[in-house]
Amino acid sequence: MEYLAATSPGEVTAALADGDTAVLAGGQSLVLDVTNGDLRPGRVVDINPVREFAFLTETGRVLRVGPLVRHRTFETDAVGGALGAMLRTIVRHIGHPPIRARGTMPGSLSYAHPAAEWPVLATILGAEIDLVSHRERRTVPAERFFTGPYATVRRPDELLAEVRLPLLPAGTGAGFAEHRPARAKFAETAAMAAVTVTGGVISAALVGLVNAGPCPVRARAAEKALCGAPFGDAAIRAAAEAAAEVDANLSGYPAPERRGKQQAVRTLTRRALTQAREGL
Repeated sequence: MEYLAATSPGEVTAALADGDTAVLAGGQSLVLDVTNGDLRPGRVVDINPVREFAFLTETGRVLRVGPLVRHRTFETDAVGGALGAMLRTIVRHIGHPPIRARGTMPGSLSYAHPAAEWPVLATILGAEIDLVSHRERRTVPAERFFTGPYATVRRPDELLAEVRLPLLPAGTGAGFAEHRPARAKFAETAAMAAVTVTGGVISAALVGLVNAGPCPVRARAAEKALCGAPFGDAAIRAAAEAAAEVDANLSGYPAPERRGKQQAVRTLTRRALTQAREGL
């Protein structure tokens, strides 16, 4: 296997043009797959020396995230406002400190693990993802980026060059709840929420489910149950019941496992929404 330490964006896209080159950023997934023999690229291009890829900036009402932005960046106050609070709420559940110190948000999106947190966040926020090759640059909405477990629309010659996350309005509370068998394992199920309250009632709501289907799940029925209601226990219960109706996403599960997953979704959605209310 050939190793190339790139020094410029152009060098990265040129290396990827052969369709048999893998990108090394944090390496938390790539190195494991290569070690286990699940992936055998002809070449690895290391993008860590490319300083242009380490950007994290707010432009207008959007947060721009570069390919070398580590998970741990979001543990700090690098991002302000309601979006920053949501990122800090979620990021501490990703792996453990060494993982967060090396792994990157764009890398997590590219890997598309069904139990990863960032793909769900990008989906419910309506993020935009830029893919760059030696031929073109294209933008894909996060909701269309993920096609299945470990599968995306990214082509072998493309680099995930930028993620754009819309900022959240003031008056938004965020919550996250998960169930996982061990601290450093992926979550078996998780729920995240961002709820905006205006004039005493819920004016906007985002609810996402982790590991509740082959692709990230946005629980639109739960969002609909929340909007227009006071942010009280009744609205939280109604949203949790709506979120649990995930049969279409769980069609591959045997009935007992499907019922267990639905109960987990119900409980975790309630906890995430309660945390979001407490954060207002």
